Amino acid sequence: QVQLVESGGGLVQAGGSLRLSCAASGRSFSSYAMGWFRQAPGKEREIVAAISWISTVTYYSDSVKGRFTISRDNGKNTVDLQMNRLKPEDTANYYCAARRASGLGFRGVEYDYWGQGTQVTVSS
Repeated sequence: QVQLVESGGGLVQAGGSLRLSCAASGRSFSSYAMGWFRQAPGKEREIVAAISWISTVTYYSDSVKGRFTISRDNGKNTVDLQMNRLKPEDTANYYCAARRASGLGFRGVEYDYWGQGTQVTVSS
């Protein structure tokens, strides 16, 4: 069992930056692949970024590639999402998710544990 708690969301102007953090509790965090998803009102949940269990492989959606960076610290049981050059269309509730596998997952159904989410609002 893994519990995930996100933090770092907030209100920022377009062009600004935020850093989201996800703290995991439970055993064997390093054996889980991790992902960040987001869901805006009226839209489906979408993957933003994912990272394999020892950080050797990462994935970014086309909409955030070059602006967002996912990283993890297995010693601290955390996974972060650095978001730069934010745009109003990045506004959403952001979720951290854990997958009981070493490789990346790209769909929500591939993940086993979810956090409660943190809201990111980007004003124009």
